Amino acid sequence: MTTTPSTAPAAAPTPETTGAIGVIVVGAGPTGLLLAGDLAARGVSVTLVERRPRRTSNLTRAFGVHARTLELLDGRGLADELLATGTTRASLDFFGALSLDLGRLRTRFPYILITPQYEVERVLERRAREAGVDFRYGVELTGLRQDLAEESVTAELRGADGARSSLTARYLVGADGMRSAVRRELGLPFPGKSVIRSMALADVRLTGEPPNLLAVYGEGDAFAFFAPFGDGWYRVMAWSRTHQAADSEPIDLEEVRAIVRAAVGTDYGMHDARWVSRFHSDERQVPSYRTGRVFLAGDAAHVHSPAGGQGMNTGLQDAANLSWKLAAVLQGHTTAPEALLDSYHAERHPVGTAVLRSSGALVRLAMARGPLQRTVRNAAAKTLSRCRPAADRTIGMVSGIAISYRAPLGAHPLTGKRAPDLALREGRLYELLREGSFVLVAPAGTDAPAGSPVPLVRACWRDGRTTALLVRPDGYIAWAGDRPDPAALRAAVAR
Repeated sequence: MTTTPSTAPAAAPTPETTGAIGVIVVGAGPTGLLLAGDLAARGVSVTLVERRPRRTSNLTRAFGVHARTLELLDGRGLADELLATGTTRASLDFFGALSLDLGRLRTRFPYILITPQYEVERVLERRAREAGVDFRYGVELTGLRQDLAEESVTAELRGADGARSSLTARYLVGADGMRSAVRRELGLPFPGKSVIRSMALADVRLTGEPPNLLAVYGEGDAFAFFAPFGDGWYRVMAWSRTHQAADSEPIDLEEVRAIVRAAVGTDYGMHDARWVSRFHSDERQVPSYRTGRVFLAGDAAHVHSPAGGQGMNTGLQDAANLSWKLAAVLQGHTTAPEALLDSYHAERHPVGTAVLRSSGALVRLAMARGPLQRTVRNAAAKTLSRCRPAADRTIGMVSGIAISYRAPLGAHPLTGKRAPDLALREGRLYELLREGSFVLVAPAGTDAPAGSPVPLVRACWRDGRTTALLVRPDGYIAWAGDRPDPAALRAAVAR
């Protein structure tokens, strides 16, 4: 394995050379933590501000980490640590009629990891702190202004004690959730609607275990879902059409029990709830993920139903896409910074739209009204289960493995696709990606282009394959050729 350092001409002073802030990240959820850690690991100065006084250590809404997200965490050396915090399941089951076999995924992680969101945040926050991120908890964003002439953005802040301050950086990213203060200050609309109301959530212990876990059970006008954390606790999600209460209305364990009994016929001896909550789920997406020097990611950019467990995963994948692009611009590794930064919206907005559609379809199936609709739903689900190509496409989208980005006209068919964890002479591809660099995979004897404008890791196939791949830091293929072509490779690296 070799690394080719940048030999591009010295760039103008950047925040990294002047000591100023490169990026302000607003929001210390999973999306903001991954983004901040990525940037700091690449040498970008990052300040992360979070309205909460501290990271929540025992409550969570998100609980599932899909295969593609685990691959991205593997590319940061975090996947194995996170796997130790939960339990894995190789199937998702719906209504006793549709079973999605995640074991068919071609990945090192052919399953979904069930672990609390706070465990994801814990490992990401530790990494970000070790990389040098400046954390400021208990600080709220109250204003935002951009100075395009000065190439800066200023955040107006208020501390928990009421003290006001401001921070100026080259860029700012809003990863501050559905009620994003950054999106509000930008004046951006968040079009969409509520898709399901009065969903009950609870973390409980059970006397008896359901026959199928990670399964949606539906009967009549109610449905319930169970997910095991692996430590004796279970996440329960339950909904009843006949009891639609406001989010502010109190909820207790007995109400959750009643809904589950209506959906399943038993509550499996549910007891000792450590957390009970009620929420509603919206389908919304901001029209633009970029406004000048400000970007939106995660729930600040898109929200959707919890069906399929795609919310946190989509936000983490947003962060992985944006972080290397911001770092490349701030460190002078691109001659076309605006085009590179615009590609964040161009690539991730369609993914957000697709997740809205897929999760929305699943939750509407769960909410099917009346015997006729439920009969049709179950028949369609059984048909999908038996049609392997259609089931594989569904698994690929829910897990994130099938997500790809549009390639330029005339590009090689592999361009824009996710790179699998290739076995190379130098090790696994995702181990090589831990350097945060592009990886050039080519036959032995292929020279890396001289004068590469970006750090480039050179790796060789273990076998005699002649294909050449240029893999981006986020694990997607930027360029491919059936045979090494020095001129095409030089052009690809430069581009």
